[in-house]
Amino acid sequence: MKKFYGWVLASSMLVAPVAMAGEAEDLVAVKAMLATLMPQAKPDNVSPSVLPGMYEAVYGPQIIYVSKDGRYMFEGDLYDIQKRVNLTESKREVGRAKVVNDIDPQSMIVFAPAKPKYTITAFTDIDCGYCRKLHNQIAEYNKLGIAVRYAAYPRSGVDTPSYEKAVSVWCAADRQKAMTIAKSGETPEKKQCDNPIKKHMEAAKEVGVSGTPTLVLENGRVIPGYVEPARLLQILDQAGKV
Repeated sequence: MKKFYGWVLASSMLVAPVAMAGEAEDLVAVKAMLATLMPQAKPDNVSPSVLPGMYEAVYGPQIIYVSKDGRYMFEGDLYDIQKRVNLTESKREVGRAKVVNDIDPQSMIVFAPAKPKYTITAFTDIDCGYCRKLHNQIAEYNKLGIAVRYAAYPRSGVDTPSYEKAVSVWCAADRQKAMTIAKSGETPEKKQCDNPIKKHMEAAKEVGVSGTPTLVLENGRVIPGYVEPARLLQILDQAGKV
């Protein structure tokens, strides 16, 4: 019996390096395909997927699945049916959180209580009706312990009236006051200076923002649209328990 177990152990030791070698070869094929397909981008990580025969390539919030021979690819959501979990969305949230955390905090206009319990990043447009509704309740969000960091996303694009308003607000001597005035419907005093508006818009694109307001929680979860203060607190409390 000892001889048999010794043979099994020796065999397993021989098989393991072969399996590892095969995985390494697959990884080379996958990375080569990705480099050909997207030469301008380098993945943050490439690793075997839970889906047999597939690899997972992470580009910030974007997740791509590639067959181990580098021939087939798909982009979409992968679910664990037994656990009822969207595995892809979980990875996207990690990527979104990184994008948002990489935004210079000094470049955002922040409304916060003395001791915030939660912090959200809100991509906002000066001329967006629901953005204005959210800002009209900023004191309520703060009272509930929610800090709001504004990043600019003028939906009409660069060099438009909404864009110019965002620049004027950021360039004002008192940015909070200028934001509140602009959100009330008044046109802010026109200002020009070096500003982060384009960088905010680039971050919004990476996150996948398509409308405003778009709220990004600290864990990278995205909430599209306006959420009233008490409901947002419930969402944040629940997210903190996960």
